[in-house]
Amino acid sequence: MLPPRAFLPGTKAAISGHVADIPTSKIGDVATVGRGNPNVIPLWFGEGDLPTPRFICDAAERAMQAGETFYTWQRGIPELRDAIARYTSALYGIDCTSDRITVTGSGMQAIILTCQALIDPGDNIVVVSPVWPNIVSALSIVRGVSKPVLLERKDGVNWSLDLDTLFAAVDERTRAIFVNSPSNPTGWTMPSEQQKAILDFARERGIWVMADEVYARIVYNAPHAPSFLEHAAPDDPLIVLQSFSKPWAMTGWRLGWMTSLDSFGEEIAKLLQFNLSGSPAFLQRGAVAAIEHGDDFVKTMVDRCRAGGELVFQRLAALPQVKVARPEAAFYAFFSVDGITDSLEFAKKLVTDYQVGIAPGIAFGPGGEGNFRLCFASSTERLSAAMDRIEAGIRAAT
Repeated sequence: MLPPRAFLPGTKAAISGHVADIPTSKIGDVATVGRGNPNVIPLWFGEGDLPTPRFICDAAERAMQAGETFYTWQRGIPELRDAIARYTSALYGIDCTSDRITVTGSGMQAIILTCQALIDPGDNIVVVSPVWPNIVSALSIVRGVSKPVLLERKDGVNWSLDLDTLFAAVDERTRAIFVNSPSNPTGWTMPSEQQKAILDFARERGIWVMADEVYARIVYNAPHAPSFLEHAAPDDPLIVLQSFSKPWAMTGWRLGWMTSLDSFGEEIAKLLQFNLSGSPAFLQRGAVAAIEHGDDFVKTMVDRCRAGGELVFQRLAALPQVKVARPEAAFYAFFSVDGITDSLEFAKKLVTDYQVGIAPGIAFGPGGEGNFRLCFASSTERLSAAMDRIEAGIRAAT
């Protein structure tokens, strides 16, 4: 029996019904309402208001002018893989070699390539949720299944994960456990002892750990967040997913990397041939500059986010209808408002009536509805103006 097809409007041409059934991003749905309106303060996406630093752009420009515009290494130019390996070794106090590094066209591509490599139709990945929605869509694209395990708010405010519940969700079709820490959207950070316990469990069960550590450097009480890499041997079933986007303000560059077994990287290289054929070499030269000379900028970014997060927290916590945890990592406030249950409708209303954009909690899967995500990686002046509008909207609605 042939699989169902979906016909594009106004044509007799069909596309895969499976692709047609993938929902659009609820964050994008909100942004569409306000895009193009210069009066809207946009805090819906996960990026700040600082452009990429000049020294990174200069390195990419020099490479382009030098003619580095041809096809290149599938897994990344050797200079960038070496730089990432040195960076990882120094950051975590481990011995990470370049053969474990694979450069990808964004952290998102690292996720979908990993799903392509691990998942057969009907397999599942256990996903700690609420979570950035793209892992769920990536699984759907490869005909896998997401099994959410919810973070809990045991004290009504702060997030935590019950490992017994997580482990109980693993079944015979589970291929991996997916953990995003520090978390988008909650800001929750997994303790080191839980990371060790999950890696021990994965070794025993013969499954993978997919660790999305994109926000590892955006931490307010330590130089970096705990990493699974601090507990792993080079041959462990671990894939750490990373991106240049957040710490170095390179969201538009679409560059990421993964740290894994070398043999897994070789399998990913096969998939890269047909998905991207290698990230542009001149962009990778900019990434080398970020890795080797970007620590001062990372500190600037963290300080900026710390100030923005505290401002947003104080303003939200002062509202009796709001429950919000003080951010400890990443650059989001994830908060609920008593009396507001349809987050998508209210987020759209904030755009149309109050000229401010935040992401609806329903976008982040099970456990997300009833909450909102606000990105505070912006100047305090911009955030202060945004909070005036958000407070007005909350007061009017409750």
